[in-house]
Amino acid sequence: MLTELVRYAGIYMPDSEPGFTTRTVRWLVELDREGRFINVLPLGDDKGEQTPKCPEMHNMNAGGRAHFLVETLQTVALLCKPNEDPKKLAGSKEKHAFFKAMARLASVAASSVKPLTLFLDKPEQIEQLRERLVAEKAKPTDWLCWRLDGTDPLQQAEVLNWWRTWREADQKSERRSEKPKRGNPAPQNNAEIKASGMVCFLTGETLAPLSTQPKITGLSGVGGLGTGDVLAGFDKTAFCSFGLEQASNAAMGEKPVREYVDALNDLIKNHSRKLANTLVVHWFDEALKPEEDPLDFLYEPPELTEAVAYASARQILESLRSGQRPLPANNRFHALTLSGAAGRVMVRDWMEGSFEELVAKIEQWFSDLEIVARDGDKTAPAPKFLAVCGAIMRVLKDHPAPAPKFLAVCSAIMRDLKDLPAPTATTLWRVALAGLPIPRLFIAQALARFRADLIKNKPFCHARMGLMKAYFIRRGGDHNMSAYLNKEHPEPAYQCGRLLAVLASLQRAALGDVGAGVVQRYYVAASQTPGLALGRILGNAKNHLNKLEAGLAFWYEENIAEIMSHFKDRIPTTLDLEGQSLFALGYYQQIAANRAGKKNNNDDTKGAK
Repeated sequence: MLTELVRYAGIYMPDSEPGFTTRTVRWLVELDREGRFINVLPLGDDKGEQTPKCPEMHNMNAGGRAHFLVETLQTVALLCKPNEDPKKLAGSKEKHAFFKAMARLASVAASSVKPLTLFLDKPEQIEQLRERLVAEKAKPTDWLCWRLDGTDPLQQAEVLNWWRTWREADQKSERRSEKPKRGNPAPQNNAEIKASGMVCFLTGETLAPLSTQPKITGLSGVGGLGTGDVLAGFDKTAFCSFGLEQASNAAMGEKPVREYVDALNDLIKNHSRKLANTLVVHWFDEALKPEEDPLDFLYEPPELTEAVAYASARQILESLRSGQRPLPANNRFHALTLSGAAGRVMVRDWMEGSFEELVAKIEQWFSDLEIVARDGDKTAPAPKFLAVCGAIMRVLKDHPAPAPKFLAVCSAIMRDLKDLPAPTATTLWRVALAGLPIPRLFIAQALARFRADLIKNKPFCHARMGLMKAYFIRRGGDHNMSAYLNKEHPEPAYQCGRLLAVLASLQRAALGDVGAGVVQRYYVAASQTPGLALGRILGNAKNHLNKLEAGLAFWYEENIAEIMSHFKDRIPTTLDLEGQSLFALGYYQQIAANRAGKKNNNDDTKGAK
């Protein structure tokens, strides 16, 4: 995984370099030649502008240090919250003094920094900047950069070279000052082992590894800290083997570490999607256009026409096989699922494979989920991935609008699944991308939600029904599953579901809307003990048939007889989880077929919902 991140940085981030990072900078401060304050300008959108090559100070945990040139308003302008904690205020003043000292040192070698030192020596100028920032409603944690006498110091070679030289000298001084710890039972202490050289985990070179590694940012929405989280670090005694501490237990050189951190930060910032309480990042060895990215189909399949995502994935696959597509067939994808936990990066999943395999798996995913729409006229639109997740965990809200608008509302509801556990989303994600069987637990949860919606007379959830169908397809063998009604399905449980749908339709045709009908009163019992419950309903069906016109009564008798012909000796006594799921599918697909038949034939057959 780390090797692929380093490779990503080499391809897409050639300017990645130790001692520098990319920051989201919100404000630009303009100074004249004499260091007088001219103006402060907002950058980018409300969050700021991505600014590369920002100097990054090392050993910030030592306290009292500040980054060179690009820093927060709290450090540079002493912009603090009202009633700020005195300790934090003292820390800001200490960092401000360090920032000022660094600017003074840099101005000796790089004259373009001189206006900044003049500005920082004038308290009234800093006060003027602070007043402007307050008027602009700036936050103390916002970052700022400079335009000094019309130039950007981050673009000046003499400034950057000075920073590189100073940083190298300071790091050497720190390494010399490291002292062995007393009472360490290991044969060597951390400093001695590092000084003698270690093999880099990423490159295989012998080097002095980093003691601490830069933080990964952007995980605050999925359990991470706003200040960033560490991917490789050891602070507990149980993990400090052989006298090694902190990041030395996973020895890595400064350059590859900077590359993997920059790569991951860039992916999180620009190429990530929130999936429940996790963040999924993915990339390809050779970049793709958004319309060619099959994972975008999985996140949000287009809704211009039904099942267009499935068709698009299939077209990409066929064009790859036929050689018509210019994309190389050996392009590989990489997908990483992340979250934060107590200041550390938690890697929940890692997947990689060929582009062609990925397209085939996503094509299979949409094909397995394909299900007839609730009105029976066509297949339902390909579901978004979060809609499938929501089909397991959530109950859709009532909405009286027609089906297309209802689908749009469902999509909006599913975008933020706060109650969905991260392991559930991660597992389902791997199921989709790797073509794995759907866990039995997920079907049990989906079935429970299906029954709850049915009893409350809520609309069918297409993603939920498609997931049940996909469960049987991915079990392997002769699954006999199709998107539409399968009258010849060999499983009695499926035929039991069909029978309940027809009997409920018969009651509706004979009595009209009676409130709590056959489905609301008997569905749970019929799906668990069909032999007992369906027998009771069948006994009352004759009374309903007597209330219908002869032609319609004959139509229902024919349907009931056709279904009953599929039972060999008798209706099953009980059904297990798989049987209850087949019952639900048979019921749903029969209801859809009834509704389609009513529209096409203009008869009085009507679904139970």
